[in-house]
Amino acid sequence: MSEPSKGPENEAVNSPLSSGTDDPLSDAEIQAYRLEINELDRTIIEAAARRSEVSRIIGKTRKASGGTKLVYARETAILNEYRDALGQEGVAIANALLQLGRGRLGQ
Repeated sequence: MSEPSKGPENEAVNSPLSSGTDDPLSDAEIQAYRLEINELDRTIIEAAARRSEVSRIIGKTRKASGGTKLVYARETAILNEYRDALGQEGVAIANALLQLGRGRLGQ
């Protein structure tokens, strides 16, 4: 798994930005929560990359054994799980994860 980029595009994420408040105590609390969000984002990115890798392996194995490129019932179950857990935004997340693993449909 590749290391997250440390380049200039991530400097804004990793350095304190305005919290939108002039209250020093609120600002400190917001900055602490932002650090936690940054860590959660790194975890999510790493998990999504690993999920994509495993999904591609499954696809190659299925194709090599004469199976279909994808299993619609499985994708539908994943979409429903994300919708149930996160609402309509969950469907967008699930679609992005599915696409990362198998590529765009029709290609």
